[in-house]
Amino acid sequence: MLLRAFRSLMPKEERFVDQFVEQARHIVAAAAALEAVMDTPPAERPQRVAALKKVEKDADHIAKDAGRDLHRAFITPFDRSDILSLINALDDAIDLMDEVPRHAGLYGITEFDAPMRKFVTLIRQQADLLVELMPLLGAIARNADRIGQLCDRLSELEDQADDILRDALQALIAERPDMIAFLGRRELYEMLEAVTDRCDDVGDLVAGITLDQV
Repeated sequence: MLLRAFRSLMPKEERFVDQFVEQARHIVAAAAALEAVMDTPPAERPQRVAALKKVEKDADHIAKDAGRDLHRAFITPFDRSDILSLINALDDAIDLMDEVPRHAGLYGITEFDAPMRKFVTLIRQQADLLVELMPLLGAIARNADRIGQLCDRLSELEDQADDILRDALQALIAERPDMIAFLGRRELYEMLEAVTDRCDDVGDLVAGITLDQV
């Protein structure tokens, strides 16, 4: 209690919240760009893939800036390890989305099936939640109830992704495609599901931060 009171009186480096907001916006942009890749005919896809890569590169710069700022900061708005974990989870979600077209090309997958598109729909919903959630870290005590609601919803969407993954793998096994197609589609399913995991990780981290602060 004394440490919490002391920290509350000290000036803090508040720019981390702004960086989290920017990362969340880049998750929105990456999810939209990935959906555009899936919706575009293969011959016209390189331009869409390049747009997704640009989002990923811009997000990397934000993550690196946040990591540098964390190293230099004297007082942080909450625990340093939580800030670092948030930086990494947000960045990982974007990195995974950027990897999807590359892995599809590696395995010769030119059409994105219904489960893949369902994953992207869930990711876009989670991204919208993160855009609302991140600014609330600027006033955690005042926003604790809404933070809890958003974190719960992120977890619910990740549970839905688990169900989609299970059903997609069952259907894939029953279909018995050739080995390359099997491995490629399974990898894409698991990669897209992992994006929802990273978004849920952000929610779990924020929920823990809220418990520490309130």
